[in-house]
Amino acid sequence: MENFLPSDFSEGESVVAVIAGRGEYPALLVQRMLAKGVVCRLVALEGETSPDLWEKFPENQRAEIAIGHLGRALKVLKRFRVSDVILAGQVKPLRLFKDLRPDWRALCLLRKLRRRNAETIFSTICQEIEKIGIRVLDARSFMEADVVQRAKNFPLKRHVVEHGIYIASEVARLDIGQSVIVKNGTVLCVEGFDGTDAMIRRAQSLAMADLLLVKTSKPRHDFRFDVPIFGMQTVELMATAGVRYGALESGRTIILNRDRVLARAEALGIRIFGY
Repeated sequence: MENFLPSDFSEGESVVAVIAGRGEYPALLVQRMLAKGVVCRLVALEGETSPDLWEKFPENQRAEIAIGHLGRALKVLKRFRVSDVILAGQVKPLRLFKDLRPDWRALCLLRKLRRRNAETIFSTICQEIEKIGIRVLDARSFMEADVVQRAKNFPLKRHVVEHGIYIASEVARLDIGQSVIVKNGTVLCVEGFDGTDAMIRRAQSLAMADLLLVKTSKPRHDFRFDVPIFGMQTVELMATAGVRYGALESGRTIILNRDRVLARAEALGIRIFGY
């Protein structure tokens, strides 16, 4: 049994719906689940889920919903008779605010929220799913092979890494972002609403070298809907921006396609390590 699955989870008896957003994460997750014999159903998000992933499921095992249509989502989960749900992949941040067209059920819930951000919205969605007797699993479930492990030694001075970890942790605690870029005790860039890759592009404009990226999680992080992810696109951007080191929080961060990403990082002269 994997570390992130509940002790009573049965791979042969459970039916798990994957609510899939953008990126590689949902497809890789489904691949891992099917390899373990888990019965899967797909709930695709309109305009976000990969068409290739959609085509992998028979018509009676998949459904598409518009973002914000909570009532329909709950009906689909009931129709599929699932025992568990996993939320995987990204949703464009602006779609949660600018283009969101909630149905009546979602609208009623949103009106009750004092703060409207990704965390409060997705936390409320999880609560509504669990109210109908369906468990929302930790999104790291089945992905244990890709979770970052703690490094025995750091490839640069420890005080530089510890400073970066401190700043990233404070930024995450304040719910600003989960990544920072530093150099020799100086904070250069902080992740905001636009995400990690946009932060790296800002660092590129500084035209500096040997920078350190630190990625962390929040103090009370909810891994049902928010997992720190590191992937190939980030590595490529780091190379162009002079970010030579990547410190990722161990046990909490996932490197998608881990072996391929680490091999590419090494080829580019980038050191990725867990802390």
